[in-house]
Formats: sequence, structure tokens, C-alpha cells
Amino acid sequence: MKVNPVVEGMGEYAIGALAEHARRLRAEGKRVLDFSIGDPREPTPPFIPEALRAAVPKISQYPTTAGLPELREAVAGYLKRRFDADVDPDTQVIPTSGSKEAIFSTALAFVDRDQRHSVVWPTPGYPIYERGARFAGASAAPMQLASDFIFRARDLGRDAWSRAAMVWICSPHNPTGSITNRDDLADLVTAAREGGAWLCSDECYSDIYDETPPSSVLEVAGPGAEGVLAFFSLSKRSGMTGYRSGVIVGDAEAIRLIKLLRTSTGTASPEFVQRAAITAWSDDDHVIERRRIFSQKRAILGAACEAAGMPVVASQGAIYLWVRVGDDLAISNRLLSQGILVTPGRVFGKGGEGYIRLALVPALEECDEAAEVLGKCLTA
Repeated sequence: MKVNPVVEGMGEYAIGALAEHARRLRAEGKRVLDFSIGDPREPTPPFIPEALRAAVPKISQYPTTAGLPELREAVAGYLKRRFDADVDPDTQVIPTSGSKEAIFSTALAFVDRDQRHSVVWPTPGYPIYERGARFAGASAAPMQLASDFIFRARDLGRDAWSRAAMVWICSPHNPTGSITNRDDLADLVTAAREGGAWLCSDECYSDIYDETPPSSVLEVAGPGAEGVLAFFSLSKRSGMTGYRSGVIVGDAEAIRLIKLLRTSTGTASPEFVQRAAITAWSDDDHVIERRRIFSQKRAILGAACEAAGMPVVASQGAIYLWVRVGDDLAISNRLLSQGILVTPGRVFGKGGEGYIRLALVPALEECDEAAEVLGKCLTA
């Protein structure tokens, strides 16, 4: 029987495998503090599921690819409040079923495999950039980040910019939590336009930070966001990982093409989920509390790592702690033997070796418990 060789070539999704490992350990009756997957344990703010329940219809019908006008308007309102960015909700916004599927599928709209287009992404980085690129038939062009884990326009040569159909950036960055400043974002927009590449900015963690609010590529792209797309999600901002609710915003022509693609794939968000998303995008107060909790977790675990002589690197935003440990596999296995599951940095690609990522997802009291174990294991 025939098989797409890309499927076999990709192998198992390593982060998903970690989640399965944690489930097996729990099924065996073992206590596991799971810092491997970015799926926070804090309850979704009550007003969000209330809005969803109120919106479940008596008769179920297909949602439209374009989404509810009220949702697109709510997203535009959020972007104005948060970034002072003006976007047209009718032509520059499209809802998605979370950010992961949107990030994966977008390459299908822009890559011409006959032209040998490449897709660039930062490494270490979110593995879905590469997976989407390979399934679309692009030439893979990972770009290893420097020691501060910031992607800058000068890191790519002019030829690389011109060969690329898409260039992915991510701030706050997964897995390291680094934050790209406004000037560097502006340079990236300029380089992408000069090279004719779509600049795709993964901003799913833009509301999770410790001190300075991260900038958006939409702030520097100017009216119409020519050549630029920003990807947002309610997963971490509003505790809605299971709702699978995200949005793509930017260049109107790119949104038109993505809409054509998504009409074929049938990945439109259910309207009752969209109704819940409207309430989430329209409220900022609940995000302040979530941000405070993540900062507390970062401080607790970061102090334990630093005290053990394992420096925390980057980690100014997102829901991750990026720790330099030497042998990331050995440390990960040592921690697992003590009931703490973390992600070895090499899972995220070249440049991740020697680090571990802790997703700040267990409850605060569990982070206190884990901090003691971390200190002992890392010191040993």
C-alpha cells in the first residue's frame, strides 16, 4: 500500500510522546509532576464556559470559514487595546481551531513545491513549523538561534530571504521564553518584504510575560500589514487549551488565500466556541490574574534551578522556563526517576541540546513541591 513518505519520515511527535509517557506512569499509580506539556491546570475563568453553554444551539449546523463577524470585531478590539494596531475585521482576521493546526496548515497556502520554495523557522523552536513545511513540500531551512535565542533579520542572508516562501518568528519564544524587541521586529518586516517572503509571527504567548509587554509584528507592519501574518490563541491567555480557539491576523491578500485553503479543509471553529471566544477576547482583567500566577511559578522554579547552579536563560515571557543543565537527556531522566517530567531541549531542534524546558503548568503548591526535588536532583 502507498504511504506519504513525509509521514514516516517525521516519526512520532516527541512532545505528544511525553504526554503519553506521563499518562502511563499515572496509570501505574505513580505520582508525576508534569512540566512537559504547555497545558496549564488553572481553571478557565467561569464567564467563558458560561458563554459557551449559553451558545450551544438546539440544531447543530456547520460554521463558516470566515467566522462570526462579532468574533472578528472582538479580535480587532483586542488588538487595538493591546497593541494599538488597527485591522479590518472583515478582511484581515480569520478564526482558527487553535493555533497549532493553523500554523501547520498555512504553508499549504503559500509554498509552491515546483519552485522549490523554502520555509525558515528558528531552532530550537516549535516543531510544528517544520512539520507543516515538510508536508507542504517546502525545502526545510531551520535557522539556529544565537545564545540569547532572539531571531534577527541579519541572521539570514539576502539569498535565504529571497528563497523563502515563509519565515516563522515567535515572541515570546517557545521553548525559551525570549522576547523580540520592537526594533528587531521592524527589521524582520523590512527584510521579509525585500525578499518577498511572508513573515509569519507566532504570538500565542503575547499576553504572558513578567515585566515588559511584548510587542507585536502588527505594531510595526503599518496599515494593511503588508506581507505579515500574526497568529494568536486563547489557550494560554484565557485558559482555553481544550476549546481550540485561535485567530490569524494580517495582510488581507494572505487572509483571502488562507480562507480559500480553509474552506477546503473544513477546520472552521464551532460557533458556540466562537461565542465563548468573543467573551474572552473582550475581557482583559482575567489575563492579569493568569499572568500573575505564571510569574509566581517562574520565580519559584527559577530560584531552585539557580540555587542548584543551573542558570535560567531567556525566560522573560511565555509559560516556560529554559534552563541550562549540560546533558539534557541525563538530567531529564534523573528528574523523571523522582517523579518530575520535563522536556529535553534537543526535542526542539538544533541548539536545544544542553537545556531543559519546564512548562509552568502544575499548580503553585505543586511547583513548591517540585522546587525542592529540582534542587536536589540538579545539585546531584
